[in-house]
Order: sequence, then C-alpha cells, then structure tokens
Amino acid sequence: MTSAALTRPGPGWQLILADLALILFLLTLSALPAVEAERGRKLADSAASDKDARGAAVAEIAAAQALFRRVKDGPTLAEWLANQPNDPRATLTVFVRHKPGGEVGAWETAQALAVEAGASGVAVRTIVTAGQADEVYASLAYDSVIAAALGTQDSQS
Repeated sequence: MTSAALTRPGPGWQLILADLALILFLLTLSALPAVEAERGRKLADSAASDKDARGAAVAEIAAAQALFRRVKDGPTLAEWLANQPNDPRATLTVFVRHKPGGEVGAWETAQALAVEAGASGVAVRTIVTAGQADEVYASLAYDSVIAAALGTQDSQS
C-alpha cells in the first residue's frame, strides 16, 4: 500500500454538516403551511404566498381525504362522518348527478344528505349536476384551507 492511499481524506465533517443543514431546511419548509393553517395567518413572504394562493384558485375542490358512497348494509352518511377525524378545516362536498328530468329528485337527495351531514358539525357544500347516470357520493376534503388562502368563503348548504 502506498502512502498516498493512506492519506487520502474521505468525506469530511463539512459535507456531513451541509447534508444535515439541508435536511433541517427542508423539514422546516415543509412544516410552514401546517403552522400557517393552524395559526390562521401567513408566516411566509406575502408576495410568494399571494402567488401561491392565485395558483390554488384553479383547484376549487381539494383532493378527497375520504370518500362516501352508499352501499347495501353499509353505514349512513352520519355514521360514516362519526368515524372520520374531526377537523374544523374539512368540508364535506355532496355530489349528486342526475339524468335529464331528474332535477327535483336530485335536489331532494342533496338536501337530505346536507341536513344529515350538517348535524355532525362539518361544513357542507352540495353540487348537483346533470349527467348520463344517477350518482350520489360525498367527498371529505380540506377545501376550507384553500378558501382561507384565497380570502373567500365557501357557500354552504
């Protein structure tokens, strides 16, 4: 073995420290939206936050955290909601699609589900649309977080 091979330095403490600093930075950055939502005020630069809010305006309904569909011998909407985490940021959106001519029945179904869900204390929104087939489901999502970032209020049924 040569003396050059023995004295060749490996990765120094500076590289390890730089990696740890990067990890700490990424963890702090990823926690920022949660802290802002919890405190109800923006902590980041307002220009950057406003830009992000304008980008979020495209997504009017957040991705579902939980999805409810009626099934034979399954739980009711109220029972299903009772088993979901109680989070004040969550909004339940009731979707009712109906065939042409089924508007009245669709509105009655949507209203009944909104009343049933409203008793649980969760914010409720209904969306009734025409479609090729009748369909009823509900989506539990963090829509109110998007609305708060935009400075708007969801209309609730």
